Formats: sequence, C-alpha cells, structure tokens
Amino acid sequence: MLNRREVIGLGLGATAATLSVPSFAQTYPDRPVNLIIAAPAGGLTDVGARILTAVAEKLLGQPIVVLNKPGAGGQVGWTEIARSKPDGYTIGFIVMPGTNAVILDPERKAVFTEKSYAPIINHVADPGVIWVRADSPYKTLKDLLEDAKQKPNTIRAATTGILGDDHLNILMAEEAYPGAAFRIVHLEGSITQLKEILGGNIDVAFDNVGSVVKPLKAGQVRVLAVTDNIRSKFLPDIPCTAELGYPTIISSSTRAIVAPAGTPQPMIAKLADAFAKAMADADHVKRLEEQGLTIKPMVGEEFAKFYIEAHEKARKYVDWARKRS
Repeated sequence: MLNRREVIGLGLGATAATLSVPSFAQTYPDRPVNLIIAAPAGGLTDVGARILTAVAEKLLGQPIVVLNKPGAGGQVGWTEIARSKPDGYTIGFIVMPGTNAVILDPERKAVFTEKSYAPIINHVADPGVIWVRADSPYKTLKDLLEDAKQKPNTIRAATTGILGDDHLNILMAEEAYPGAAFRIVHLEGSITQLKEILGGNIDVAFDNVGSVVKPLKAGQVRVLAVTDNIRSKFLPDIPCTAELGYPTIISSSTRAIVAPAGTPQPMIAKLADAFAKAMADADHVKRLEEQGLTIKPMVGEEFAKFYIEAHEKARKYVDWARKRS
C-alpha cells in the first residue's frame, strides 16, 4: 500500500506556483512532445486533452502531438507510457481508478505499477452518470435497480472498458442495492457506448457527465443519476446518488498527465507549469465547460491523497470483480 510520502516522492511534492527550472533545462523542449491517450479518438479524455494541448504547446514553444493508443481498457496506452524513454518527450494520461484497477488485477499481467509514472498534474475529474435511451422504460434509478434485482443478470449494462471507473460503478450499484445484478458488457469508449444504446443493443450505460451533456440536450438519452455527493453544474436537474439514498455509489473518471518514471524533475516542473497555466486559460476553461468537463488541477499533497484513496477503493472492487468472474 502506498503512503502519501511515497506518492509525493514520485514527483508530486511541488506546486505549479513554486516549481523552478534549473538553467540546464531552459532549452527543453527543443522538439515536439508526444502525449499518449489510452483511448479512442473522439472520446472525452481525447477531446479534453486536445483542447488543453492546443494552449499548452504555445507556452512550451513546441508542438504537443496527441497519439491515441486504445485497447484492453486503456492497458495498451498505459503500457506504452510506462515503457517510453524518460527523456521528457513522451508523456500521457492515466485515468483513476481505471489505471489503478489494471495494476491491481493480477490476471491483467500489467508490466507497469503505481510507481511506473512520474505525475505531472491532474486535469479533469468527471463524475459518473447512469443513463438510458430517451424512450427507455426506466424513469428513475430505483426503477432500474429494482428490475436488476427482479431479473438478475439480464439487463445489459455497458462500460467503456473492463475495470474502468464505469465497470467499478456498476459493482457499486449492485452493492448498494442487494440482489441487483447486471449483465455487464464491456465496450471501447463512449462513442461506441452511445451507438449501442441508441441501437437498442444495450439497456443502460454507466459513463461520465461529459459524455452525456450533448446527447441529453439533443433528446437522445435520459440520465437517471450522477454518481456523486453533489449535483453536477452541467446537469443541474439530475439528482445525484447521495440525495437518492445511495451514498456509496460515488464514481468519477479522474484524468492526470504523467511521464515515465525517471523523467528528470526539471522537465516535469516545466511541463507542470505550462499545463497549469493552460488549464487557467480562459479559452481552455470555456471549451471544457462546453464539453461538460470539470477542470480539477491537482499536484502535491492534494494529488497524493486522491491517488491513495483511488487506489485503495479500486482494490476493493477489483477483488470483488475477480471473485464474481
């Protein structure tokens, strides 16, 4: 089990406001920086990253090239980040608790661990949502959970990847409503999930706020709940699970920028500073809000605490998922 000191030791000890860059790092970067997204193009992690990098690359003075490396619920891309040369020219996004869950599941045989990355800065914390097609018979979360109890393992519930936050969210829902059991279907990304729901091949989807803002406005979907302890400002009319009496169904997709472990700290510092400034940029804020994405920059103690909690929460549900399979 990681403690906070160990996490800070991985590169989280300084804040963007106090980071300094020694003279030998002043020329960095002198060529494009690759940023790996372990998800398909067009998904919310990808969209948010591209909005952010468009601003950050101007501050760095070099292009940031987004490379999509989807597959195995993110494991393909996260493996490539971990195996990359720690020279400051390959960075990428990890997603909590998805990355944590892959590390914790021995059957996944991940070649990376929680110590394989040098954290730079967190970008987004996107609360989970439970949603159905607009004409679904399910009007409330209780309707859905009661049907999952009455007809166990028949209601098709989609995730955006095995052992990602959406998968763990389904397990939380089953735990919160004893007897409920879904037929879990793992899909690759939010775009595929929406397609399958609208096509009638899936009954309910577990995803994130940013993925449903536009389909909801278009009248394509009905959101039953936001899996958080407060309502989302992007979905103010949708109840959160805590107010519905399910305070244990709390889930989010929290997306952080990391580098391979061993990347020199002055480079980490320069990247953190550029990304922190980019996150505060008015155009970045406006465009992320249009996507329904909640910006949550975290470094230092705040990030360390969050990372430890995400890792331990994932441990519980990964163990449960393995016993169930």
